[in-house]
Parts: sequence; C-alpha cells; structure tokens
Amino acid sequence: MPDRLRLFVSLDDQKIMLSAWMKTSKNTASKALRLHGTPPPHWQKTFFDHLLRSGESYSHKWSYVRENPVRARLVSETEDWAFTGEIFALEYCPD
Repeated sequence: MPDRLRLFVSLDDQKIMLSAWMKTSKNTASKALRLHGTPPPHWQKTFFDHLLRSGESYSHKWSYVRENPVRARLVSETEDWAFTGEIFALEYCPD
C-alpha cells in the first residue's frame, strides 16, 4: 500500500519495548527520507499493534497483509506487488 507500512516484528530482548523500537525505526527512516529530499511529515504520531497469539493468527494476518494491494486494486495478483518481502523469516513460537 503506497501510504502504509506493515511489519511483522519479533523482539528477542524483552527489555526493548515495541514503542521504543518503533520510535527509533521511524526516526532512522525519516532521516534517510530527508537526505533524499522527501520533506516531513513521514509518519503519523501513533501506530497500531496487534499481538499474535497463535500460528493460525499469524497465517491469517500475513495473508491479510499480502492481499491488501489486491483489495485496493493496485495489482490483480499478490505476486505482482513489488513491495512485499521479508528480511528474516518469522514463525510463531509460543512462549
């Protein structure tokens, strides 16, 4: 989606709060965008998070995210959306 960023994040260190991670990530990306001439604002002030509690939930959410460009009629097939990818493969692992 051109105006959204959807992430699946797993924090190994429980001392790191998701909100702190998001703040740092937004600041880092904003600095890079400004260096490339993209004026702020780059982000909304808040973010929405959803805790995944099961493998089924993970699969459902991943499918939902992958289908977003199709639902928005930006592409006809999920494979056609060039902005989908992963840095590391994540799998649901209950505590």
